[in-house]
Amino acid sequence: MSYNIQTGIETRFYHHYLTRGWRHVLPHDSRAGNLERIGEIVRGFDIVGLQEIDAGSLRSGFVNQTGFLAEAAGFPYWHFQTNRRIGRIARHSNGVLSRFRPLEVRAHKLPGMIPGRGALILRFGGPGESLDVVLLHLALGRRARLRQLAYIAELVNRNRHTIVMGDLNCLSDSPELQLLCGHTDLREPLHDLPTYPSWRPRRNIDHILVSSSLKVRSAEVLDYPLSDHLPITMEVVLPPEIVLVG
Repeated sequence: MSYNIQTGIETRFYHHYLTRGWRHVLPHDSRAGNLERIGEIVRGFDIVGLQEIDAGSLRSGFVNQTGFLAEAAGFPYWHFQTNRRIGRIARHSNGVLSRFRPLEVRAHKLPGMIPGRGALILRFGGPGESLDVVLLHLALGRRARLRQLAYIAELVNRNRHTIVMGDLNCLSDSPELQLLCGHTDLREPLHDLPTYPSWRPRRNIDHILVSSSLKVRSAEVLDYPLSDHLPITMEVVLPPEIVLVG
């Protein structure tokens, strides 16, 4: 699963960006309850990639939201990457929840004129064959996204079994995804899965891409409008030589 949770802010209409925008910098009582509901959604999955998550600052009540969701949903392993700090007010981060123990966790800063975007890469399996899971939250500008995905393509090509997921801020037929798939073995099994905005989804800017070595049983968007994005999910069958350790 990949889910942009907007730091636990429930958004159901465009005007909420104005009326609830202050919640991006200040704490609010409803945030914890919404995170609990998100925890119920992610509980049924093995690996969850989270974007727009706070790592513990004023706006989140100094709670690391990745850890909060791991505890709420019963995930034994969780990792986060903070990409932008605004003093004590905000710690913009990516986070991963997992039921399997990763062999390795690497955090990469992505290129761009405006800093604050990153990739979190977790490697699962054994000393032989392994699976890389790459979590991304890309820039708003196309030029920056092209640079970022060119950088990611080099990293992806180091392992033939890879899953890339996240809020990529671009559509399936965009030049950015064409670049990524053209320079790697990645593919997007289904293209018409809109996730944004959550109350009337029209744009498929959240994606899960897989290497050709991985079999996809299903992919869908879940209708749980607890953020301004909907979660996207995929069931993947791994080759028998990849053994995940719980």
